[in-house]
Amino acid sequence: MRRPEWVPAGTDVETPNAARVYDYYLGGSHNFEADRDMARQAMALWPDLPVIMRANRAFLRRAVQHLAALGITRFLDIGSGIPTFGAVHEVARAVHPRARVVYVDMDPIAVAHSRLMLQDDPLSAMVMADMTDTGDLLSRPEVTDLLAPGEPVGVLLVAMLHFVTDAEDPRKIVGALRDAVPPGSHLVLTHASRESRPRQADSLAELYARRTTTPLVMRTRTDVAAFFDGWELLPPGLVWLSEWRPEDPESVGPHPEQMSGLAGVGRRP
Repeated sequence: MRRPEWVPAGTDVETPNAARVYDYYLGGSHNFEADRDMARQAMALWPDLPVIMRANRAFLRRAVQHLAALGITRFLDIGSGIPTFGAVHEVARAVHPRARVVYVDMDPIAVAHSRLMLQDDPLSAMVMADMTDTGDLLSRPEVTDLLAPGEPVGVLLVAMLHFVTDAEDPRKIVGALRDAVPPGSHLVLTHASRESRPRQADSLAELYARRTTTPLVMRTRTDVAAFFDGWELLPPGLVWLSEWRPEDPESVGPHPEQMSGLAGVGRRP
């Protein structure tokens, strides 16, 4: 197979990649047959996955709009993924035209595309870093510059922590980020939950463990709530994706738990 020009040299296109699988769920084009095959297997286990991923993106948009309305003009988007319509800087700048965003990811395709997209944008930057090494991430010049003025920051961990194993201590990661940002900063978080469909969740986790290099850890509501230690949860609290401040309350439907993703926004006091 001839490698497209947008694929950085050395990229493994034969092993499914969680970011590219997510891109496929959303209808994107920056994925390969290995990713598509993996996604099809996942959707055979859980047909609602594309709907859930779109609900996740819709929550991200609503949360960024809400933070921008509160006066947040700086955002740190960790695990930003492959660029798609409605990127954080686009959403934030609809409210604050000078909003600044630093994107962070470790997938080479996501980084390459983001840098291409942002090359003429002096208010945005893309950093290639591993979120599990918070010391390195927080020491990057782009990040230190974003945090330097001491202004509140929106820290986005959207669909990321379920790719961090317990051995990597996700609570410690969130705690380090909390301690690095000033009071008034906010945490925007979504996480895959196993509570509504535990049997399907176990099968999906097994598939990710077998096919990708990023194990999927689908946690309970209690586990996810613990990530907000030291943050004040904004109403309506930790809820299913479609329940967080929906633009149309009737869009939530009678069974929001079918989204199988939990969402919340917390404020650092």
